[in-house]
Amino acid sequence: MSVPHRVHGVRVLKAVSSSLRLQILNLLFDRGPLSYTELMNSLKMNPSRDAGRFAYHLKFLLKADLVEADVESRKYCLTDLGKMIIEVADRIEKKTLKPKRMLVRASRFAMEEFDVNKIANSLIEEARMPAELAQKVAKEAEKRLLKSRTKYLSAPLVREIVNAILIEKGLEDYRHKLTRLGLPVHEVSRLVEGRGKTPQESASIHEVAGEAVLSEYVLLKAFPRDIADAHLSGSIHVNDLGMWVVKPSEVMHDLRFFYQNGLDLQKVNPFQPSLVPPKDFEQALFITLDVFLHSAREVGKAQTLNYANVFLAPFARGSEPAKIKDTLRSFLLEIAQYAEASIGLELTMPSFIADKPAVGPFGKPVGKYSDFREETQMLASTILDIALEENKTKPLFNPKIIVRTRPDTFTDERAKALLLKAHSLPTGNGIAYFACSQEPTQGVFSGSGSRLEADLSGDWEIDTLRTGCLGTVAINLPRIAYESEKDKAKFLELLRGRLELASRAFEIKYGALKQHGAGLLPFVMQSANGDRYFRIESSTRLLNLVGLEEALEVFFGRNPHRNEEALKMVDEVAQCVSDFVRRVGRKHGKRLLPAIMPDTEASERLAQLDIDRYGLGKTKFSGTREKPFYSTVVPLTVQDGQIPQDLLALEHRLRGLRAGGSLSVIELEESEFKPDELLALTSKIIEVGGIEFFTYNRKLTYCTNCRKSWSGSHSKCPSCGAVGALMTYDRFASSRAQTG
Repeated sequence: MSVPHRVHGVRVLKAVSSSLRLQILNLLFDRGPLSYTELMNSLKMNPSRDAGRFAYHLKFLLKADLVEADVESRKYCLTDLGKMIIEVADRIEKKTLKPKRMLVRASRFAMEEFDVNKIANSLIEEARMPAELAQKVAKEAEKRLLKSRTKYLSAPLVREIVNAILIEKGLEDYRHKLTRLGLPVHEVSRLVEGRGKTPQESASIHEVAGEAVLSEYVLLKAFPRDIADAHLSGSIHVNDLGMWVVKPSEVMHDLRFFYQNGLDLQKVNPFQPSLVPPKDFEQALFITLDVFLHSAREVGKAQTLNYANVFLAPFARGSEPAKIKDTLRSFLLEIAQYAEASIGLELTMPSFIADKPAVGPFGKPVGKYSDFREETQMLASTILDIALEENKTKPLFNPKIIVRTRPDTFTDERAKALLLKAHSLPTGNGIAYFACSQEPTQGVFSGSGSRLEADLSGDWEIDTLRTGCLGTVAINLPRIAYESEKDKAKFLELLRGRLELASRAFEIKYGALKQHGAGLLPFVMQSANGDRYFRIESSTRLLNLVGLEEALEVFFGRNPHRNEEALKMVDEVAQCVSDFVRRVGRKHGKRLLPAIMPDTEASERLAQLDIDRYGLGKTKFSGTREKPFYSTVVPLTVQDGQIPQDLLALEHRLRGLRAGGSLSVIELEESEFKPDELLALTSKIIEVGGIEFFTYNRKLTYCTNCRKSWSGSHSKCPSCGAVGALMTYDRFASSRAQTG
């Protein structure tokens, strides 16, 4: 090497021999070009006291050709030689700090030697960071890890270090994209230990953990920040967040599809067998059970089989009643264990089904469904008998039995007898749901209260079957009432904003399922002869209005249903929601609909968040201080065999908010009713109108010792005297929102 080169090399080495000068080089490497003032501030130097010292060191770096000045921007930046010096310094530092091998416990469950390039590549691929910036962040992370001399180095720890650097450098957008999804070790420990103390299947741990990860994914990746923040803060509540981009919420089955085509399980798994169309009643129920079980993996919540006894009727002809009953009992008890389901029973033959071709054995037509009126009513009677028998000891919450009444129900003697039998369920230990209307209707309900009408194409088969509920977003009405400060115009303005957030959340879900549905939902999205089973485009998107009663209480005080001004506000809210749905529904889906439906999770979570924000004294809520909640149903208490007129008036007012669904709960409390007395009350409800889907509720005490049930709450078993063996059943005790 020539003498001049050596002289220059000595000058460079001398330049980096000062810790302050090395700091200046590192700042320019990490942050890019900086002005004179920015450099001094970053070094925490006082301009009046340290200016001379700083100028001396900066001039030294300029003479050594490690730093150059940009005349236009009036900033200093590194030269190529300066960058080379930083890289050499890094290598020297790594050589002094790095052990023989720095091993990482990688996320793919393998031990790997640490490689700084993997950090840079992750930043480029996952966070879409520019390559040069990614290299700088990666080298900074490597430097910190080497200095820490951490004994247990894992991939999550490396990611935490990188995220910390990104926060320090103000690179929040990149950190957001790089966030790792998962549960802390402590949370998983609590989950395992907690489930181990209760009779829960180990599979439930996987479900809870998986949903937690997917919930984080939806909030961090799928949702834009404003929707995620609205959910987290409690302005809205996105139901089943962990399933939002992978499953629809509910499905309304049409089993004729499978009775005609069989069960092609090869479309779900190439190694699965295919089942031909059923040849008899037993095989028809076997295929029905398979449909429920396979769909349960692809549906977030409930499945409903409307017209169950009608579609099964052709298979029942010629079968022995005793065998039919045994097969049905086994089917219902299997469903109770493995799938959340609702079974809709028709007491008469619906006029719009009567002339439809009946699908019978081997998928062949066997006349019309009107030819099977007798079998239809026989099956309804048998299912009700089984429910009554199984409910003798304790309530059978699943499957839910939905009894459909139509205008001709009360003129058909056998149908009236079946309806009377159905009312034996709530007068005893059982549960029944009643879907009633004064006018002929082709609409259907699920056990949750979700409703579908023939309002898209006008064809009941297309509009109400093989579709369902895409999802539900709860709107926190009390929160809007607090924020509006009793200003009605502001309340309606805020309400429109929350509805807009919810509608955009639905668009995200619909887009995800349309794009990935064939892979995520192979069973319900299967096709036969070019006809896809589940019609996702017809699914409803429900805007569930939570806490209406408490919101009105903020404005008008207690018992708002007795205040005419409060009832007028209900009309205004209904009009606001209706206008929004009409305007935005065309853009965000034809079936964006309001609903007032049971929702335990939303009603309790939103109430607690508002208490945390506004305090216990200011927040209007139902329940107790220990277990507060917002109302999602209006409990209708029977007094002297009647429902108070003011509550019925409120039910009428709420009709405009129930286009997508509702569930009215009629509280029997401690009153004893005979089936014919309860039937008379149902007849009165139908006559008055306004309540289309309802159930009767009462508290029951069940003794696990003697396996007997008793009406009301008991502290001691009336039969065996046991105290610690009692369980109280009340589907609406905690939030007036739980459907059993």
